[in-house]
Amino acid sequence: MGSPMTEADRGRPEGPQTEVTLTKGFYTCKFLVTQWEYQQIMGTNTSYCQGDAGDTNHPVEACGWFNATNYCAKLTARERQAGRLPENWGYRLPTEAEWEYACRAGTTTRFSYGDDPGYSNLFKYGWCHVNIATTNKPPGVSYFVLAHYYRTQPVGRKAPNPWGLYDMHGLVSEWCLDWYGRLSGGSVTDPQGPRTGTERVIRNGSWLDNPQALRSAMREGAGPSNLSGIYGFRTVLALNDQ
Repeated sequence: MGSPMTEADRGRPEGPQTEVTLTKGFYTCKFLVTQWEYQQIMGTNTSYCQGDAGDTNHPVEACGWFNATNYCAKLTARERQAGRLPENWGYRLPTEAEWEYACRAGTTTRFSYGDDPGYSNLFKYGWCHVNIATTNKPPGVSYFVLAHYYRTQPVGRKAPNPWGLYDMHGLVSEWCLDWYGRLSGGSVTDPQGPRTGTERVIRNGSWLDNPQALRSAMREGAGPSNLSGIYGFRTVLALNDQ
């Protein structure tokens, strides 16, 4: 977890690089949670960049960490009540280690598809401010900054990583379970971050970021009440003791 000192465009929070062993399996959602999925569970759509003509396949954003975890709890309760989920399984946010493991998909390069030193292949896999900005106003609600419009795109429109997971490089940054803190270095097993903190881990770059922020090792923190339109999430499904 994290990036080596030699990685181009690395950030200080990405070190020291830490060897992680995960001993418990989990399922990861192929896509970011969409506005439609969120509204079905929570009864509302918090997103700023809502689509036009009922297009709710954009990722949900502006919900914050607390609502993301509430979504997981309510989804778990619904699926158990419907008899589709055993009592000892539940939906939750990924730990930071689980997220990076899923993002890298067995790779050690800057991106899951390679190092891409000039970012020439990035736009096949991800959205950032470079390829999402437009001078023509798109349908729906968008941000207008320095004569350009910015808004999210529907999930799954870019190529997946080697494990078939979409939008692991860009579109929206993703909430994780862990409190945000310095990586420990050395070797750890099933890490879950610091015991306390003021910010939760955010992984992945977003539509607002530069290309270097979409690297697999990129990490930052945000207050759990932060309702920014660049933060979304995906769920994992795992045994409750994880």
